[in-house]
Amino acid sequence: MGWHDGCIRCMVGVPFASVIATVLCFAGVALFCGCGHEALSGTEKLIETYFSKNYQEYEYLIHVINAFQYVIYGIAIFFFLYGILLLAEGFYTTTAIKHILGEFKPPAMKGGLISTVTGGPPKGRSTRGRQPVHTIELICRCLGKWLGHPDKFVGVTYVITILWILIFACSAVPVYIYFNTWVTCQSIAFPGKTTTSVSTLCLDARMYGVLPWNAFPGKVCGTSLLAICKTSEFQMTFHLFIAAFVGAAATLVALIHALMCLSANRVYQQRVLEEKGKSQETPQAESSELTDILPETPQRSAENLL
Repeated sequence: MGWHDGCIRCMVGVPFASVIATVLCFAGVALFCGCGHEALSGTEKLIETYFSKNYQEYEYLIHVINAFQYVIYGIAIFFFLYGILLLAEGFYTTTAIKHILGEFKPPAMKGGLISTVTGGPPKGRSTRGRQPVHTIELICRCLGKWLGHPDKFVGVTYVITILWILIFACSAVPVYIYFNTWVTCQSIAFPGKTTTSVSTLCLDARMYGVLPWNAFPGKVCGTSLLAICKTSEFQMTFHLFIAAFVGAAATLVALIHALMCLSANRVYQQRVLEEKGKSQETPQAESSELTDILPETPQRSAENLL
């Protein structure tokens, strides 16, 4: 029974909304980064194989693809660390609020994060000398300046959300290009659906800015384009870009969800602290009234005796 009660008490302090946002963010970023990286590599192979035979014509494209892949590495690392911070912030803010309300009592932490969040008294400094600070305690002090304060995370998460909207919009561009190519291939495969000659249906990579205008051949038409669409490289790259787009959408939803959680935590924390301050002011006011009344009682009794 004690083990069951302990589990229930621990579950009370779990921020389920923050956990859902973190898991969705990790899944979306992993899908975006992994599929996007491989899709860029597949695009490079398609350009090299079918659209240009001169390395100097697509050399700039290779540098751009490599740069995007390094950006993907940075995005993965950043969101991994920031997701952990968001989850930790949710845990400590929820624990602090439950601790103030008396619904959850975490273990005593002298000078730790809980006392930082709940506004506990700071550790007194010894007059004999400065005590050595352990690495874990130093990390807790640094994190305590951020964790448990959702107002600091709201602004940062809002900026990240705005930037991610731009990334989400950019991830739709290759999906649009590949979708147009797939529609063109469907028109070539079923010529009865269009009145245009099959030989005039082409895909010009130069039109999308992928290759310079002097690139040769730069475009593929007719049955040659249909053969490209039937290759496993094209099909895989197309589906990888779609998966990366879905991952970017999932990450955007996770960021918006995390922003809502942070805003709600900020409101709850501010409301709880205000109620705690009012509850502390009431006994002080009553004690001050009692001190004003009690000295007058002996004087009045003495006057009555006289």
